[in-house]
Amino acid sequence: MATGQLFSRTTQALFYNYKQLPIQRMLDFDFLCGRETPSVAGIINPGAEGFQKLFFGQEEIAIPVHSTIEAACTAHPTADVFINFASFRSAAASSMAALKQPTIRVVAIIAEGVPMSDTKQLIAYARSNKKVVIGPATVGGIQAGAFKIGDTAGTIDNIVQCKLYRPGSVGFVSKSGGMSNEMYNTIARVTGGIYEGIAIGGDVFPGSTLSDHILRFNNIPQVKMMVVLGELGGRDEYSLVEALKQGKVNKPVVAWVCGTCARLFKSEVQFGHAGAKSGGEMESAQGKNQALRDAGAVVPTSYEAFEAVIKETFDKLVEQGKITPVKEVMPPQIPEDLNSAIKSGKVRAPTHIISTISDDRGEEPCYAGVPMSSIVERGYGVGDVISLLWFKRSLPRYCTHFIEICIMLCADHGPCVSGAHNTIVTARAGKDLVSSLVSGLLTIGPRFGGAIDDAARYFKDAYDRGLTPYEFVEGMKKKGIRVPGIGHRIKRGDNRDKRVELLQRFARTHFPSVKYMEYAIQVETYTLSKANNLVLNVDGAIGSLFLDLLAGSGMFSKQEIDEIVEIGYLNGLFVLARSIGLIGHTFDQKRLKQPLYRHPWEDVLYTK
Repeated sequence: MATGQLFSRTTQALFYNYKQLPIQRMLDFDFLCGRETPSVAGIINPGAEGFQKLFFGQEEIAIPVHSTIEAACTAHPTADVFINFASFRSAAASSMAALKQPTIRVVAIIAEGVPMSDTKQLIAYARSNKKVVIGPATVGGIQAGAFKIGDTAGTIDNIVQCKLYRPGSVGFVSKSGGMSNEMYNTIARVTGGIYEGIAIGGDVFPGSTLSDHILRFNNIPQVKMMVVLGELGGRDEYSLVEALKQGKVNKPVVAWVCGTCARLFKSEVQFGHAGAKSGGEMESAQGKNQALRDAGAVVPTSYEAFEAVIKETFDKLVEQGKITPVKEVMPPQIPEDLNSAIKSGKVRAPTHIISTISDDRGEEPCYAGVPMSSIVERGYGVGDVISLLWFKRSLPRYCTHFIEICIMLCADHGPCVSGAHNTIVTARAGKDLVSSLVSGLLTIGPRFGGAIDDAARYFKDAYDRGLTPYEFVEGMKKKGIRVPGIGHRIKRGDNRDKRVELLQRFARTHFPSVKYMEYAIQVETYTLSKANNLVLNVDGAIGSLFLDLLAGSGMFSKQEIDEIVEIGYLNGLFVLARSIGLIGHTFDQKRLKQPLYRHPWEDVLYTK
């Protein structure tokens, strides 16, 4: 492997399996280092395409999303690092696919638990094709002031504290990602900081070894000394021992192998990593530390002394003039995300939407403060749900029952009315359910089903002002306004609408007061004296009875009743009810496989 530097300030990566936080951390690190271009060129999310919005400093940028590795590599030929956040089930296959791309030079595999046989195949392919694998089971790596992989080095605060925003002179390699963060901090305290740091991963067969990276660091002029943190188990450290003995490393190496406490246990101990399990004296921490010491590495007597020997080695190099102390620079401030700033109380931001009827933030959704489980447990019906979501209160059972009766009676009125006709024509044109439904709903208005609000408004105004039916009707006539809720194309005084009769019968039985309904009936009596088709229709019946429901329940103020009528609540009842029938007509036409509708010529008057 050897060669030299893996990353630079212009290195770009492809990120496999979108994860917002590690990508944003990479971009924040870029901004901290003063990079001109983001280090993430593209995202690969199998089956998805488009863009993901993220921040590059204060600027919001759109990073392309590709559905395949091949497409991403073609679109971003200069991106030569593949950061694989796939699960252990698919990490090997996707990593192999990336290694086979001519543009990919380095693959970092984050997942733990990748099958060893798959890892061996990846290692063999990478070595034969002069490519580098970092991981599996790794947090990644970092080149200070230039590029980092995913979550390497943790938060921005930790990166700043460890001085990773600018290059130092120490090359660091470890098996552990967690301990890497600790060592970055240690090294920054007693030296000028790291130049590059790699966590090779804790699996039994890492894609690249400790010695691979030490030999590589040895070829990087900016790296003046190396620090190694190994662990018991396996024999990876012995390849470094051999390299030191053979004189392949000509820079100071400070090393420590963790796990010396294993001898305190009577039986064999498995530490956190899959490879951290001692299988004999050679694989013990003590055995490895002694071998490294004998080969010429600087090895402390304990982990507690590790920091001191790193400082001692660094100070000698400074005295010898081999290291020039780094001039400190002040990194730019990373803008804080609005959400985190709000949580910490640093800023306050106005909301964009106000909602008072429902809340889905807790363990279960609530309608007007009533949990969903309570709605089910109490046996609430559709009328109860409407009372909660529309009126923001639990209405008495007779009120919610009346609402349900209105919905049932208004659900459909046959295929010939304008709304149903439009829906049928649209469905037969092959349109989808929503399009067919909306085409029917759009006909609802003053002439079709939309008179409930107007009927309630005018009946209420006339009754409240004490107008007689004569004064009301004649006054409307003088204004050129037809009385809403009065008149029917088919029904007559001697052939009343059954729906109206059912509603009136229910109200007389259950409502505390029906003053508005009685007034509407008096108006009907007067209009029938003028023409036999000027009967109280279902719009007028619902409009007047809803006024009685609102006024008689004692749960609404006069202002609230006026607002309900003005906003259009009552027409909403017709829209909700008729949607049931329009959906039924859509399904009916599709079930019957009806062809495109064409209106017959003989039903059209062609004239000039």
